[in-house]
Amino acid sequence: MTLAEAAALAAQATDERALAQLRRDVADELEAAARSSNYQERAVAYRAIGQLRFNQKTELLRRGLEDESPACRGSALLSLELLSRDHPGLVNGSRPLLHRLVNADPNEAVRRLAIMALKNGSPAADTLTLLAHLAEEAEEKELRTTAGAVHGTLKKKSAAAR
Repeated sequence: MTLAEAAALAAQATDERALAQLRRDVADELEAAARSSNYQERAVAYRAIGQLRFNQKTELLRRGLEDESPACRGSALLSLELLSRDHPGLVNGSRPLLHRLVNADPNEAVRRLAIMALKNGSPAADTLTLLAHLAEEAEEKELRTTAGAVHGTLKKKSAAAR
């Protein structure tokens, strides 16, 4: 079974034991793919981490966030966003790197994905400031729209926490 096939199966899995077995079956292949010289294999590996709900491989995601390939960074961000829906600590622990991607990544899609991942973290003041600035000042319309939407979501979280 390939990594892509395992990830597709995981997306449909409802039984935690079957999912755990699937993770065990592909763990070595996932590690090898994440270290591949082929960016397509790395992208599949980073995306599979989220689809397999493989919380033990979050360190690989950090490597993916710093990958030279925008496809790999995007795949890692998709997995980070998926895994952090129930675990905001994952975003909070990666916040400086996410801020750097939002501010300086040369790929606009990667920047938007980083903003979407920030939505699952705590409403930190520096993140709110960054998103408010982007919502007002970013040249790209989609980036402004995404930043504004996530800023609004985090402001609501912040108000609800008080």
